[in-house]
Amino acid sequence: MQATTDPTERGLPTWARSILVFTLIYFFLVGVSLLEKGINVMGKDTQESLFSSVDNPIAGLFIGVLGTVLVQSSSASTSVIVGLVASGALGVESAVPMVMGANIGTTVTNTLVSLGSMRQSAEFRRAFAAATVHDFFNVMAVAILLPLELATGALSKVAESISDQLVGSAGSEWKSPVKKWVKEPVGWVKDTFEGVGLETNILGTLLVITGLIIILTALTFITKNMRELVADRVERSLNAMLGAGGGTIAMLLGVVITIAVQSSSITTSIMIPLAAAGVVTLPNIYPVTLGANVGTTITALLAALAASRPEALTVGLVHTLFNVSAILIIYPYKRIREIPIRLAEGLANLAVQRHLVVVVYVVGLFIIVPLVGVAILR
Repeated sequence: MQATTDPTERGLPTWARSILVFTLIYFFLVGVSLLEKGINVMGKDTQESLFSSVDNPIAGLFIGVLGTVLVQSSSASTSVIVGLVASGALGVESAVPMVMGANIGTTVTNTLVSLGSMRQSAEFRRAFAAATVHDFFNVMAVAILLPLELATGALSKVAESISDQLVGSAGSEWKSPVKKWVKEPVGWVKDTFEGVGLETNILGTLLVITGLIIILTALTFITKNMRELVADRVERSLNAMLGAGGGTIAMLLGVVITIAVQSSSITTSIMIPLAAAGVVTLPNIYPVTLGANVGTTITALLAALAASRPEALTVGLVHTLFNVSAILIIYPYKRIREIPIRLAEGLANLAVQRHLVVVVYVVGLFIIVPLVGVAILR
């Protein structure tokens, strides 16, 4: 990888950057707690007016897609969802489709990265197929598991059973030790805004906005610094493992790298230049993207540690179970496993012939369809 002379990138020694990452994680948890506090301050009437459309699961799915496309991070959007559940503004049933939508929305980043090869047809074909295989897998996973969840509640029931064992049953208050650590700074922010004499709704809104800013900023810098800490190792591991072509190993590698850099988008986007250059094949890249899906769920679980309701952990666990279940259902069977690969290759061939297909696909899947869906289903 190219070296950079930016002092903010390379100026810190490893030990100092590690301390900075832990500090940023603390601020991230403060942000989640502020979000929960702000929603609680707003009151039930405001909560109902804000989140009434999420009662429709398909609308919730589209909101999850749009929210993730907007912030370019499923980690950020699922953390916000966990915070909303922690506040009681959003129920687990409403949150589950939103989390699934976040899985689809996060794939837009690597799809956009692939556009950098558009001028070279052969490279673009490989890059676009490597990017969109992630899209097709996640859409396929939602098409299978969302109806199953709506019909049986299977994922949420298993997740609730696990959270019951770990932190207590739904409706109770979980005395999280992390909640105690972030209580003071949350109190300082709230007291500062109250000292100005703000109305309740304005106070709640400011707390929510402050929480969102802290969450997004902290996650951005966590990802940036973790990438600096492990970037060289990531590139070496990818080249070694993908060259070996081991599906299970590549999947585990995707999990580990994504946990390390706190971003599935980074993991999957690293694949695109490798695919464009023909260094690795689409079947070798495919399992890494699935591992990245699982690895990115660690952020929602981390966010749940700052929450006071067991339901927040339930949603975080649903996110993990959804991605693991999708792999277990789709990947072991060759004919099913190859469906996203064939769709991605077919779309890439069309995209090379007509670049307008790329625009229609990206704008349609990630913006127009979700917007129209939310508008109709509100």
